[in-house]
Amino acid sequence: MNDATRTTKQERDADVRAKRASEAAPADPLTPADRYQELFVAVQTARVFDDSKTFVDCAPLQRPDAILAAYRAQCGTPGFDLAGFVHAHFRPERPPENGYVSDPSQTLAAHIDGLWGVLTRHPREHPTHSSLLPLPGRYVVPGGRFGEMYYWDSYFTMLGLVESGRADLMRSMADNFAYLIDTYGHVPNGNRSYYLSRSQPPVFSLMVALFERQGLCDALHYLPQLLREYAFWMDDGDGLRPGEARRHCVRMDDGRVLNRYWDERAAPREEMYLEDVMAAGRSGRDAADVYRDLRAAAASGWDFSSRWFDDGGDLPSTRTTTFVPIDLNCFLHALEAQIARLGRCAGDAATAGEFARRARDRADAIARWLWNDGVGAFCDYDLLRGRLRGPCAATSTALYVGLASDEQARRTAHYLCECLLDHGGIATTRTRSGEQWDQPNGWAPLQWLAIKGLARYGHQSLSREISKRWLATVGTLYERESKLVEKYVVHATPEGARGGHGGEYPLQDGFGWTNGVTRKLLHEDPSSPSHGARAGVRPQSG
Repeated sequence: MNDATRTTKQERDADVRAKRASEAAPADPLTPADRYQELFVAVQTARVFDDSKTFVDCAPLQRPDAILAAYRAQCGTPGFDLAGFVHAHFRPERPPENGYVSDPSQTLAAHIDGLWGVLTRHPREHPTHSSLLPLPGRYVVPGGRFGEMYYWDSYFTMLGLVESGRADLMRSMADNFAYLIDTYGHVPNGNRSYYLSRSQPPVFSLMVALFERQGLCDALHYLPQLLREYAFWMDDGDGLRPGEARRHCVRMDDGRVLNRYWDERAAPREEMYLEDVMAAGRSGRDAADVYRDLRAAAASGWDFSSRWFDDGGDLPSTRTTTFVPIDLNCFLHALEAQIARLGRCAGDAATAGEFARRARDRADAIARWLWNDGVGAFCDYDLLRGRLRGPCAATSTALYVGLASDEQARRTAHYLCECLLDHGGIATTRTRSGEQWDQPNGWAPLQWLAIKGLARYGHQSLSREISKRWLATVGTLYERESKLVEKYVVHATPEGARGGHGGEYPLQDGFGWTNGVTRKLLHEDPSSPSHGARAGVRPQSG
């Protein structure tokens, strides 16, 4: 056992104590907006912090009700200093000091192995009365401004934890996700109170399959949580008439039920309060609808993208709740198939039969409503316009979960190769909008879905080509800047590989899912030149 895989007795003991504490005193689900009311609005509107996320992540230095009372008593006095008040009553969250410095002698794989400790957070680090939701075990965060555990990010992070030998962290994170479902009825977007109103792409079933393949657990252990998560996504679906939608469910005109992204709140995102208020003001639409659609886009993980815009529109035109997304419905098909399999393993013929039927029905509905035969790709369906949207990189999710026919897979592979394959990997869309989930950016999870989806259907050459290009992109930037980042420009540029750009915040370093996918791909391709990448060493020409 090496140092990277060893869990110290102190860490194990601390995790046990934190688990007991979290079970004894569950988090207060009040969000910062609920808790601080007009103080919250004043702080976010006045831009006390450059990043709107900073305030909602702050730890209060007194009881929240006492802070609010003090603000109400003082805010109307002459010369009141809002910024001074905030800094006197709140402590901004800072990443734990770790002293980590890239070692130029390390390979890219070794660098990633060393980063897991830097990105790991411990239950005992959860501040009292902050927005952070306590978890029973350690977890890996993406990095940068994202200092909490995110739902779909974590699945792609886990791919790298496998190859780094970090079974300890995977077990801990598995229990954390089960705890969230048991406690809140779903997996929130992240473990923050202001994320409780929405989830993210439902990949817990994929995590469970990964745990089982690695021999970390009996997947049957998580069947209750899988069923409860499914109930969350399908709540209110049974009573819908054709053409109706409610919460996450949409009944199509032929009577089949598919799903959409949704958020329970129709208010500005607390972590991006002023940005959402300004977007709603520019939209010409009812502000509540804009807020809900922006939140639903955040639930999709694609925040933000022309994928969710009205035709020819920009960010204020985002109308996520009017689309039936291909990736969400593929992930739910995987969840249904997993529950059916585990029902058979448990000897529960009724559950096995019911969910096998549900999985078949969804596969049929996806083929009927989300396959664009004219383009040769799976697409989102536009409920408002009554037609399919143009394809994007999410099309490969149907291959990843195995519900495409061989002919659909062949045509999807052709589309990916001809329309989205670029110098550095698979592009997110074909549109330049200035948003981060559009041209010219590529993202690690989308590379993985395409690489493995294509390989599943025998398109090995294209699968290997995408992997080769992505590893070259990540490796080249690592050699030049000694880091991995959240997203990358996949177009060829004169200066070589570049971190991606666009969106609401600066490019983030870290970065959980880039580390995870890259580490896994390096393991699968021992001949990749990126194995030779070293921090701060410029690649040789030729």
